[in-house]
Amino acid sequence: MSVVALKPMRRASPQLKLLLPEKQLSLSTDCEILLDLSRLLSRVLHPTPTGVDRVEMAYALGLLRIIPDQIAFALIHPAGPCGRVSRGAAVDFLHLTAERWRLEGQDETTARRWRRAAAACLKLLPRPQKHRAVRSRIYLHCSSRGLERRSVIERLLAREQARFLPFVHDIIPLEHPEYARPSGAALFRRKFETVVALASGVLANSEATKRAIVPLLAASGRTVPVRALPLGVPDPFDARGAQNDSGTQRPYFLAIATIEPRKNHLLLLHVWRRMIATMAPEAVPRLVLVGRRGWENEMVLDLLDRTPSFSGVVEEYSRVPDGTLRELTLGARAVLLPSFSEGYGLPVAEALSLGVPVIASDLPALREAGGDVPEYLDPLDGTAWLRTILDYMPSTSARRAAQLSRLAGWQSPSWDTHLKGALAFIAEMSR
Repeated sequence: MSVVALKPMRRASPQLKLLLPEKQLSLSTDCEILLDLSRLLSRVLHPTPTGVDRVEMAYALGLLRIIPDQIAFALIHPAGPCGRVSRGAAVDFLHLTAERWRLEGQDETTARRWRRAAAACLKLLPRPQKHRAVRSRIYLHCSSRGLERRSVIERLLAREQARFLPFVHDIIPLEHPEYARPSGAALFRRKFETVVALASGVLANSEATKRAIVPLLAASGRTVPVRALPLGVPDPFDARGAQNDSGTQRPYFLAIATIEPRKNHLLLLHVWRRMIATMAPEAVPRLVLVGRRGWENEMVLDLLDRTPSFSGVVEEYSRVPDGTLRELTLGARAVLLPSFSEGYGLPVAEALSLGVPVIASDLPALREAGGDVPEYLDPLDGTAWLRTILDYMPSTSARRAAQLSRLAGWQSPSWDTHLKGALAFIAEMSR
């Protein structure tokens, strides 16, 4: 099955507005945060963001609003240099990037995209910058970009007299190297060794990630505090709406994930093959897959490309605009996450924020995100997944109604709460 692109069903809301916290927060005036933008610059040619991209942007725009006089920017440049960059150039770059995400690069030709990328790389080349004297400075790094270059990080910390605060999203390449890209586990190990050696504190996206990190930090002999802060639900997954659940359309289930081994798409495809083989054609629900094709996926891709019976039943989209993804989520009978391993369950939180049921693997990180609302299943138990999906399919499904009832008391995590927790942790580090 070929990968196609959907046209937006509605224009996504501007990122600049909804990635910011609603309430004012504060930080001691004698502390400065030096926020690393390496990840965003490395993705300058991409018109749509990944989850980590969104986190770095949320921190940048949120801190600019909350503590505008105490935030500065640095990065590890693709050309090699590392250090502070012009604040004006950084702010312009953030606003342009957010606008490109909103429009999904619709106004860009290939030539214009490359010109913008070249201009951004030139304007964001680290150069000596004047900066005010402060009692405490924190170098906040929200991705793993460039952390394998330990000596570079050490020089920046020494030059800035700063303490290092990295954000760790997961350590899956260390726990499950079989799910990493070829040589990916070795590269990640080098990155994490920099965290272990240099961090004065660590931010984590979940208690599950924190529990994985703490023993590795303790084994180094260093005492490094770790704070777990759930990610906020990004725009447009921040308000529930009436579900688009028309009885005139064939029901469908939605899976949102890069097609890679640990996301376990193979289980879903085998479940759908069983339904196609044993049910009347009109009774089989659709399966909608949203996510780019990743690595080490020969069997999954063969099934998608060479299974005639999937035609008209299994739909695959490499990416869709945020507004369209919201509509797809609202119309789904449930969002499916049969993953083998996760650092945080953001797709769980996003679906529940829209009032849509979730069927997910029984993993600590996913339970942390969804609480007692979703259905949790063994990611190896195909029979249980088949049975549960069939139970959720009818409009009169009692099992689905029960989850919707549980969902009534669920609260969406917010970026406001997340950033408040991060600033509190930074304040503790700065004492």
